[in-house]
Amino acid sequence: MSKLMSRVPLGVQAGFARAVFALPGPVRRLIAGPPIRVDGQELALDAQLLLVLDRLGDHEFVRGTPEQARANLARTVPLVAGPPIEPVAVRELSLGGVPARLYTPAEDTDAMLVYYHGGGWVLGTLDSHDNTCRYFAREAGVKVLSVDYRLAPEHAFPAAVDDAVSAFRHAHAKAADFGVDPGRIAVGGDSAGGNLAAVTSLLTTRDGGPAPAFQLLLYPGADSSVRRPSRDLFAEGFFLTSANIDWFCDHYCPDVAQRSDPRFSVLLAEDLTGLPPAYLATAGFDPLRDEGEAFGAKLADAGVPVTVRRQRDLIHGYASFLGLGTRFREATAEAAGALRTGLALARP
Repeated sequence: MSKLMSRVPLGVQAGFARAVFALPGPVRRLIAGPPIRVDGQELALDAQLLLVLDRLGDHEFVRGTPEQARANLARTVPLVAGPPIEPVAVRELSLGGVPARLYTPAEDTDAMLVYYHGGGWVLGTLDSHDNTCRYFAREAGVKVLSVDYRLAPEHAFPAAVDDAVSAFRHAHAKAADFGVDPGRIAVGGDSAGGNLAAVTSLLTTRDGGPAPAFQLLLYPGADSSVRRPSRDLFAEGFFLTSANIDWFCDHYCPDVAQRSDPRFSVLLAEDLTGLPPAYLATAGFDPLRDEGEAFGAKLADAGVPVTVRRQRDLIHGYASFLGLGTRFREATAEAAGALRTGLALARP
């Protein structure tokens, strides 16, 4: 069945997926199967249904070479992202040589989010996270500057970190050109992008600034030095797998000794004091869940104002699934609200 579905044009598959998610709850439950419960949590019906459709369409998250995986991601994004969110003005630009895309909402704003996309430092583009950035621009009422940092294995660690920090510093230096307050620029990202946002906050703070006003960290990778329980609890079957994580790390940072560097495993930084306030979200059914929450706890212990929120019924990547169902948007809406509030409180 999965091989048959994989031959169906993606536009037809996208229409089929939207139709399935529009069915009455009992029918969707029948298609998804019995509820899945792990670690005292029950998987959301929307997430369980997405996983079923993912298997039927044979859309494995990571497959083959990096080039093949990138092509697969480009094909499947339209299935889950949904139609472009409007009204948002979009402009391509460069941040000191780093390609970027600026999203401007209809409402007037002097706040900005510098956003780093997910994809394990190997996958992801400005296009793969286009609708996620559109969503934050519209719902948080901020300008979003999406950064197209260099990817591994062509550009291994710490190239992505260098680009992430450079992009933030460029945005801060050119704040007047963007029409934003330099004191109201946040950093954020999902998964590997959440890692880069946290690392950017760490490095700019330790360098004496300028530093971000706020951190928006969605299910970030935080520590590759320890294998925590969630890595085994959700090793397979919940979108991001343990094998995927190994694949990403091997491409991004093949030198295992370097993986204890706080620029890679930010949780291992000795001192987190003075970092910007943060909203850190994890997904209950995510192998990265425990390391993300450990980082949130360490931020709190360092006196950083932080909200750590576990979306108990969701899977990794939920901010990219805005075109299906309602639960993914609900969780992402909470993040947008936290960003809006965090930057409002940063106003002089």
